Amino acid sequence: MSGAMKTLALGLSTLALSLSAHGQGQPVAKDTQARITAIESCLPDAVVIHGEKHPCETLSHRMQAWRIPGVSVVVIHHGAIEWAKGYGVASVGGDAVTAQTLFQAGSISKPVAAMAALRLVQQGRLSLDTDINSTLQRWKVPASPLAPGAVVTLRELLNHTSGLSVHGFPGYAAGKPVPSLVQVLNGEPPANTAAVQLESMPGSRWNYSGGGYTVMQLLMEDVTHQAFAQLLYDTVIAPLGMRHSTYEQPLPVSMRVDVATPYDADGQPIPGGAHTYPEMAAAGLWSTPSDLALYVLELQRSIKDGVGHVLDKSTTEQMLTAGKGKWGLGIGIGGSVGHPYFQHFGVNEGFEGVLFGYRDSGEGAVIMTNAAGGAELARDLLRSIAVAYAWPDYQPVKRIAITLDRPVLERYVGTYQVAPDLGIRITLEGGQLMSQLTDQRKLPMFPASRSRFFTRTNMEFEFVTDSRGRIEEVVLHQNNQNLNGRKR
Repeated sequence: MSGAMKTLALGLSTLALSLSAHGQGQPVAKDTQARITAIESCLPDAVVIHGEKHPCETLSHRMQAWRIPGVSVVVIHHGAIEWAKGYGVASVGGDAVTAQTLFQAGSISKPVAAMAALRLVQQGRLSLDTDINSTLQRWKVPASPLAPGAVVTLRELLNHTSGLSVHGFPGYAAGKPVPSLVQVLNGEPPANTAAVQLESMPGSRWNYSGGGYTVMQLLMEDVTHQAFAQLLYDTVIAPLGMRHSTYEQPLPVSMRVDVATPYDADGQPIPGGAHTYPEMAAAGLWSTPSDLALYVLELQRSIKDGVGHVLDKSTTEQMLTAGKGKWGLGIGIGGSVGHPYFQHFGVNEGFEGVLFGYRDSGEGAVIMTNAAGGAELARDLLRSIAVAYAWPDYQPVKRIAITLDRPVLERYVGTYQVAPDLGIRITLEGGQLMSQLTDQRKLPMFPASRSRFFTRTNMEFEFVTDSRGRIEEVVLHQNNQNLNGRKR
């Protein structure tokens, strides 16, 4: 074990801070402490394979195994923050994670930005269903032969049906030039992503687009004549009391008091530290689970009483109603009848996490980590929380794996390109098919049929053949999303 990993192991003794509904530092009730202990002691896999013994692991063991230095967790129970706790370290060899440690939120930035956009709709300053080109001033959605005569609306930007390109953004490493928003949209240097353009007819299908949210950012700035970070502070962050949150990029020096350092999948710090994201609506939020829990509570309370909130009840109901792709206006929607929930995962360079809340029951959780692969740990923690609090969702499921001969498995080996910055590499190692997403760890795949495979993290891979029976594509099903990857 390296010296850095020894330091990490020592740091995994659970420091941190309890947080009640009324403030920090107050002791937690015995039943709450029992739940916390249960959550820390047993992180079940998403999938339990029939006939296989696979005991759950402790949180500290899984953090060490996956090289995740720090985790911050908040649990919402009965409409209030019940507890918050940090685990591990904000920086290997440095300070422990606390409830005030800042992390980049990644794509969790999107639902927070969506709330601000919908506030502008309520105020009559934006419209959900008119052509955004009539309001955009510094840039227009360019015409495309793939979508002749297309009109893009704010509603379509919010629910990822705009037909616009660019799935996500890698950010800009320390010392690299940072483009303007218009340069990002045009794909002009020093932008490191392609131009945002129409790839399909708006409204025709669901296709996750960080590019669409970057257009929304420009739209909001153009209509308000405010810098985006200030607009979000005035509209959402300050009204909700999110004292440890900002969209400023890079993070202001005044807020660099308790900040997590990002790490890659090998446990190495990201060179130069956190990347800068001018695509603030898509990926630019710095926050804490405690602050983001206030956002979850705001949505839950707005649905419940509809008075005195950033959004009125009608607008919140629109936001949390599923459309194509099981997506609302800014956030993913799931759950069974009587138990609807909203959620969003976030992945930036070296930062990963999840925001989750039940619409009606006042339950939820927010988890943030400072390492690649942290989203998998966040899912594991959600399952452990779900078991401890008897949630109807995120319970482990039982599945049956069949046996396939090696020649059949060999057909699936290869690299599948989902997006310019996202690929799936499938290998065969000792008779075991393995999958690895860009910057993620390898995961064993188990056959449910000749064309469908699953992992213990509940990712499902569906292989598609051409007319001659050759594998040409894989469809990754996870978290209400379907991502298509062409075989290279």
